Amino acid sequence: MQAQGEARWDVVVIGSGNAAMSAGLAALERGASVLMIEKAGKDLAGGNTAYTAGAMRFVYEGNDDLIPLLIDPEDPRLPRTDFGAYTAQKFEEDLLGFNDGRPLSREQRILIDESGAALRWLSTQGVKFEPIYSRQSFEKDGRFVFWGGLTLATHDEGFGLARAELEAFTSAGGEIRYGCPATGLIVEDGRVVGVETPQGGLRAKAVVLACGGFESNAALRTRFIGEGWDKARVRGTPHNQGDGLQMALALGAKAHGFYGGCHATPMDLHTPDYGNLDLPHGERKHYRKICYFLGVMLNANGVRFVDEGKNFRNYTYAQFGRAIMEQPGHVAWQIFDAKVDHLLYSEYRFHDAHFVEADTLDGLLDKLDGLDRAAAKRTIAAFNAAVDESVPFDPTVKDGRGTKGLTLPKSNWAQAIETGPFKAYPVTGGITFTYGGVEVGDDGAVKREDGSAIPGLYACGEMVGGVFYNGYPGGSGLTSGVVFGRRAGYGAAASR
Repeated sequence: MQAQGEARWDVVVIGSGNAAMSAGLAALERGASVLMIEKAGKDLAGGNTAYTAGAMRFVYEGNDDLIPLLIDPEDPRLPRTDFGAYTAQKFEEDLLGFNDGRPLSREQRILIDESGAALRWLSTQGVKFEPIYSRQSFEKDGRFVFWGGLTLATHDEGFGLARAELEAFTSAGGEIRYGCPATGLIVEDGRVVGVETPQGGLRAKAVVLACGGFESNAALRTRFIGEGWDKARVRGTPHNQGDGLQMALALGAKAHGFYGGCHATPMDLHTPDYGNLDLPHGERKHYRKICYFLGVMLNANGVRFVDEGKNFRNYTYAQFGRAIMEQPGHVAWQIFDAKVDHLLYSEYRFHDAHFVEADTLDGLLDKLDGLDRAAAKRTIAAFNAAVDESVPFDPTVKDGRGTKGLTLPKSNWAQAIETGPFKAYPVTGGITFTYGGVEVGDDGAVKREDGSAIPGLYACGEMVGGVFYNGYPGGSGLTSGVVFGRRAGYGAAASR
């Protein structure tokens, strides 16, 4: 029997989230032996995947492309459902909307072109999907109308995705070790030939870095994103400390993408870091607060600071968390009246949701500690007077019901804040993942500054830079993990 340090696999994958699992499954598919190592114990494995709602954005032409992916293709709601279509051109437009004038990157083109195939491939691995009726559709004239190009999530959300991928991986012959962090890469003659761990060296013909970005590392957040980002709540795993990124850069990997960018979501001000590890996985995501489009958001100075109705929330939530982090004290209040209370997502009724309620607006504002109440009253009064009441409210479309005459408009879904009882939810910014990473080739191999590949080293998931810049259309992150994970797994297997 070989000692642990002498063991050898074709591929070692570092990490166990969606991208890592996609890489492992792809390598197994090509006949490679695969060992996956995970820093966390079994209960916290799965990276950020287990914290997500499981939504995936991909190109499709209509209902016929979606039905085969569903866990319940006989769902009685389906005949009354309009999924619409999500074209490659629309995906491109959506990504360009966050690029701040940059052209579509090579990585974004790959994401678009391979998104549909990646979802179909994942379905063949035993991962099934369900329509996101509760968050991405509204019932209108007896039909369920989906909006924003985001229609499907994995069954049982992110935790279900992690569970299904793990089952597929182990069933296909993959091995996983928990509580086994990578502490370094083993390099011989310029080639990566394994991984150092506290339990000893693990030798392999190829190593895939799939261990996330640096969002859990307060020092690196401050260094790359800016001052104050050490105060951001971390929505997901505590283990994404940037270890893999620093290992790759130490070997001469090319830093790639927008290091100053990150996915940051409005979160309950009182959420613990890492989404409260004492809760079941399925509940941790409920600390997010993303129904701001139905009300207004005020900072401590009592003023609005974003156009809450600029676009559907799945195009703005990853930006607005950052906007909150730029406000005094990194805090804001989402204010709603009774007209929209029934439209608020379940996260607003979560047992650990923090909010203030009052029968009158003045009574509500008087309860908000740290808020400039006089300025807030003026802001809401001006907002109410500016709402264009002639346009009907319709949450199923960008309804054009905006404000007139305000320096900062609300472009859609504007309604006067006038009907009690009123509620205010205190929020801050919660970081989900970072955008800066390394550059990879078509086979997922990590590139050096001169464009050559570092032999034996591959990367996927949050490790890949150039996919996102100043935000992203919701659901793209998990899809990117599958697209680039599959590429890295195939590439690593081919290096045998």
